[in-house]
This record gives sequence, C-alpha cells and structure tokens, in this order.
Amino acid sequence: MTTKRTLDYAYQGPKRGVAKVADRAVLLAHGAGADMHAATLTTVTDALSAAGIPSLRFQYPYRSAGRKAPDRPPVLLDATRTAIDELARRTKLDVDRLVIGGRSMGGRYCSMVAGDADDPVPCLGLLLLGYPLHAAGKPERERSEHFPRLTMPVLFVSGTRDSLASKPALIKAARKVKGPRTFHWIESGDHGFKPLKRSGLTVDGVLAEAAAAAVGWVTALPD
Repeated sequence: MTTKRTLDYAYQGPKRGVAKVADRAVLLAHGAGADMHAATLTTVTDALSAAGIPSLRFQYPYRSAGRKAPDRPPVLLDATRTAIDELARRTKLDVDRLVIGGRSMGGRYCSMVAGDADDPVPCLGLLLLGYPLHAAGKPERERSEHFPRLTMPVLFVSGTRDSLASKPALIKAARKVKGPRTFHWIESGDHGFKPLKRSGLTVDGVLAEAAAAAVGWVTALPD
C-alpha cells in the first residue's frame, strides 16, 4: 500500500466541442530537470485533448518544493502511484484503462511501477518519451532490468542521437519487453528531441510529430 501524497496536478479534458473518448486516459510524468509544464508534455496533452482523450500531468514533490535534485526512488515511485490513482478517480476509469508514461525519468518511473515485481500497475499501455536507458556516460549500466515484466503495449518515442539511449541499444533492450513494442524515431533528435539545424526540422515541428505519434498509438490501443 502506498502513502497518499498531496501532489500538484494539471488535468486536461477533451477540447470544447470534441466528443470524449470515454474508455481511456493518459498520465504524463515530467523529466528530472523539468516540471509538468514542459513543452513536450503540454504539446502531447493538447493533442490528446483535441482527440477527446483526457490526461493528467503531475509534479513530483521535489519540483513543487523548488528543489532541483530529484526525490529518492521510493518517493518518486510512491508519487507515481498516487498520480495514477488520482487520474482513475477523476475519470472514473479502472487503472487498466489508463496509459501511463512521460518524459525521460517520469516515463522510467511509470514503467517501473508497471513492471514492479510485487505490485505491478495493470495499465493499458506505456508511453515513453525519451526513455533514459542509462545515466550520462554510463551505457554499461542499463535501466532495463524490469523490462521482462512489461506485458502491456509500449511506445518508445526517441531521438536518433539520444545520448542516453542510442537507437541500436534501445532496440536491443526493448526486446526484453513481453508486450507489443512500437518505436517512433525523431530524426536527428537528441535526448530532449532537439533536432540538428541542418536537418531542416524545428523543435516545434518535432514536438508536434511526437504528439501525433503518441495520440495515434493511444487511440489505436484495444478497446
């Protein structure tokens, strides 16, 4: 059983005039150096809203307290579970109808609660935006030990020059996942999806691309 925490939330329902997709909703957690207002998350939630899918972003305790260093793993895991319960409460959906995930660290912790060895969260799917396969400069220490316990569909949206998860390494690690795996690659994107100037792509453009990929995948998940 988790300890209930008071978290800061940003709930976004369907866009005005758009019919609600009543059988699914999406939780998005932020990355270590950002907060729930990060452009990647707001772009995705705006796109979800336009598709009639409700979403919830939340703030990890350290960010709400104005700290830069992330909380200890037990606190992050506890907060993630609390936010999942909050989205289920707000939407009146069972947890197994929720897609959970987020940017970098946030997506990783969502995947960890989904693949917990003792008390896994039975979510509808995992949306991992820039999964941090390893810490900076430590490719030999992969964060994939829980992948074999992931039985739900997983979407990896990653840049092709992500320094925390090269394309070959992420594809190889993802083979451990038991559920269906889907990849969407941001050409020349780094860990934050920023493309090279010579690519002709813009940050706004690749964020819109990532959001479209996420919405298409969420919408296509089984009823």
